[in-house]
Formats: sequence, C-alpha cells, structure tokens
Amino acid sequence: MASGSEDFNRWGPKHLSSVDWHNADHRRSVSACLVKGAYVLESDRQETRRGSECLSPPWWEAFHFKLVYQLIDGVDNSIFGAIFQYSPPAYTYHRSLDRSPQYVFAFRGTVKKEGSFSRDFDLDLDVIRNGLHESCRFKTAMKAVHDVVSVVGSSSVWLTGHSLGAAIGMLAGKNMAKRGSFLEAYLFNPPFVSPPIERIVKDEKVRHGLRFAGTLIKAGLAFAASENHNNSKGIEDSFAVISGWIPCLFVNPLDPICAEYVGYFEHRRKLQDMGAGKLARLTSQHSLGNITMNAVGLKGFETSEPLHLLPSASLTVNLNSNRELSKYHGLDQWWRPDLNLSCRVYKY
Repeated sequence: MASGSEDFNRWGPKHLSSVDWHNADHRRSVSACLVKGAYVLESDRQETRRGSECLSPPWWEAFHFKLVYQLIDGVDNSIFGAIFQYSPPAYTYHRSLDRSPQYVFAFRGTVKKEGSFSRDFDLDLDVIRNGLHESCRFKTAMKAVHDVVSVVGSSSVWLTGHSLGAAIGMLAGKNMAKRGSFLEAYLFNPPFVSPPIERIVKDEKVRHGLRFAGTLIKAGLAFAASENHNNSKGIEDSFAVISGWIPCLFVNPLDPICAEYVGYFEHRRKLQDMGAGKLARLTSQHSLGNITMNAVGLKGFETSEPLHLLPSASLTVNLNSNRELSKYHGLDQWWRPDLNLSCRVYKY
C-alpha cells in the first residue's frame, strides 16, 4: 500500500458524500474504506504519527464510524485489524439504518514495510498450507469476533478484509457459521490456493476441459480417501452446515491471487447444468492438494480444511481492463464509481 494513497481527502471515494445502506455499491465502498483504515492504522504506528498527524481516522470518520478497538498481533505487535462501531448522527433518517451494521471487523492484508512484512509473509505461507487457523493472529481475531457476537448478536456484525485480511475474515466467518451465526461479510481479493487457471488460460473451452479433468481426478481421490479416513464425512457435514452463509466476494479476473474463484463457482454451475450436480457438490468440497495429502496420510492435513472452498457466495467480478498488478490486486479499485461489475449469487 503506497504511502501516497493514505490521504483520504486525495484518494477516498469523493462521490460518496452520504451512505445509503440499501445500496450495494455503498456497502461495498464503505467496507473497503474501513479496511483501508486498518492498513493506515498500521502505517501510522510504523511512522510514529500521533494525534493530528495520523492519516487513518478519516477513513472511518467520513462514514460516521468510530474506532473502538485495535487488533494487535502478539508476535510482532503490529496492528492487523480494527473494530469499528457505527455512530450515525441523530438526524439520520431511520430507514437508512435498516441495512447498516453496528460493528464492523476490518482486517488488512500484507504490508510491504519492514515493520510487519516478515510476519505478514509468514501468514501468507500459512494460508497456502491451510495453517492460518493455528496462528495467534487468527486466534486473536476469532476471539474478538466471538466475544462481540455473543453480546450484540450476529445480525449487526460485519466482517471485511483484503487479501490476507480477507482470508482471516473468511475463516472467522466460516467458524461462526458452523456455530449458527451467519455474519455479513465483504471480502476483497481473497486468496484462492490453486493454480490460477482463470488467469493463465485464455480459451474458455480449454479452461473447462482442464477443470473437468481435475474434477474427475478429485472425485476418484475423494472416494479413495473416504474408504481410508473418517474426515471426508466431516468435511461434507461442515459444508452443509455453512451452506446458508453467503459472503460477498470481490475478485478481479486479472489477479492471480483470487481469479480462480470465478472458475471455481462457474465450473460447479456448469456441472450442475449438465446434470452432474452430485459430482459438483462432492468435488467442490475438496482441493486436489488436500485430498492427495489425506490419501498418503501426511500429518497435519487429516483435519485441516481448505480455506478457500465455499459452498455459497455472492461473487462480484471487476471487469475493468486495467492490467497493472498493483491495480488489479489493489483495494482502492473497489470504491471507484466507474466500475464495470458482474454479480452472481451461487448457492450450494
């Protein structure tokens, strides 16, 4: 996140002078700005900015939120997230509050600065190896989410995050869904740990063929694994339990980190249209890597659940054609007023 983009007055959504919580574009934009606030909180810490020098407050105060708690990583003491409380003016029209949150958990992604990059990079590796749930950062986030939901309920608590922060938000949301609490979630550029076929293969028929071949391989391995291990039934049950949770995912098809969500959900839909719904449901619960590790009995993979596999989601795809890496993985693309978006809800 470049320091020059931390000034809200220069880089924030100038078009959003007031928020209509019934407007999906407004909910997306405000959620992205709150995550940006979490990024700039950590930047303020590293740059030792204090008081009026801090650049982070406008990112939430512009939308009538107040910072109630900073989430601190116990390993490097970096700020990885924040809890914001919505405090609208007394004159706010009541109907506009119907879709508003009471509390929002915002989780930042990797910061390319010396003060936190090493720790963030270690956690990026945890995402790849499905070990994020073991990290103290996630455990801190999960405890905070659980504590707030236990007091105010699930209907007024939102989760939002970008990149690594989206992974934390997704895992927290899945865990809460397993406990019967479905939290509204806005997850930007969430990592999908798989070869980005959607990004690197241009021909749609070739992409479909590769995915279909992978589906057959996964189906065979999943069946073999189920004969030797008890966890396959557990994964299936877990998928069914959280199928009613529909997080909002925001992906750019040019971003190799998250692009494969497009293929993941579209391929499942195509299989269902072909009459192979049972096959689609079976293979969408497993990653090829985890099935293989389970099959050979590699320690640590028997109970780990691939983070990126979801039964349901509202998928929003940014179709703008900007080809700069910093742009298509960037957070600021999601509050631009001129987006060309494709939206679809996928239900399990």
